[in-house]
Amino acid sequence: MSLHDVMIILVLTFPMFLFSIYPGIVVSNFVEKKYAVEEGTKRAVMVGVTFLFALTLSTLLYYL
Repeated sequence: MSLHDVMIILVLTFPMFLFSIYPGIVVSNFVEKKYAVEEGTKRAVMVGVTFLFALTLSTLLYYL
């Protein structure tokens, strides 16, 4: 994988945020209910899941 591939995948990540916000909210609400975490941790989980899901979608879009 070259630097060009990585850059294209990262550029494709930004539009994929539109499709990955809802799964991030659902997962963070589940974590909050199941483990009784505080608001800061819930937000960190939401941002992390959103970014990872967007990155996964953009990688799949690029290679498939």
